[in-house]
Amino acid sequence: LIGIVFSVFIHSDFNHLISNSISFFILTMGLIYFYRDLSYRVILFIWIASGILVWLGARQSYHIGASGLIYGIASFLFFSGIIRRDIRLMAISLLVVFLYGGLIWGIFPIYPRISWEFHLFGTICGFIASVYYRNQGPLKHKWSWEENPDDEELPDIEFIETKENDLDVKNFDSK
Repeated sequence: LIGIVFSVFIHSDFNHLISNSISFFILTMGLIYFYRDLSYRVILFIWIASGILVWLGARQSYHIGASGLIYGIASFLFFSGIIRRDIRLMAISLLVVFLYGGLIWGIFPIYPRISWEFHLFGTICGFIASVYYRNQGPLKHKWSWEENPDDEELPDIEFIETKENDLDVKNFDSK
């Protein structure tokens, strides 16, 4: 059970540590910048929930590294931008796909020495967090061109029908 909390600090070698650190730094900066109020709750949820899911459902092996957390943060940034339908957050979703689109292959059991379970459960927890926190944090910004002029109230003007206002089609003379 102690591995649920401390597995993100254990890495197989220096290259593993560096690759996880760089990805964690970049994704966390995006998370903190766009979701400042939610960032710590999202990280804590993904960290603990993915660790518990790995402990419950993964194969008997060593599951080390911060990649489950990285997959979770990338998943949160991607799905949250899509769910919220805000242009800025959707741009972040596209940036995550552009920079980390190759992560999708990590959720499949391709390499026997890589904990694909941690990647998969991190991705699932990131998606769950994006759905759970969809109404908190930055909401969709309504731009001026998105405003509907039909929503505005029209001034209260009375139109009085008179004979002068009617158009006489039979005697219409174009000049």
